[in-house]
Amino acid sequence: MSESGVNLEQWARDLLRCPVTGATLVDGVDEAGQPVLVSTHPTDPRTYPVRDGIPILLADEAR
Repeated sequence: MSESGVNLEQWARDLLRCPVTGATLVDGVDEAGQPVLVSTHPTDPRTYPVRDGIPILLADEAR
């Protein structure tokens, strides 16, 4: 399992993109220490939660 808690094969992990901007997502943690995926978009860096190892890539869930 990766640091983000997302347990995927690397090729599948590389396919994950921000559903709003299409930017690459990188591992991170939020203020509470929970795993998140962070968009690398330079002007719209959205953060998506990871729950039970599953990335929630819904625009409404982004911060």
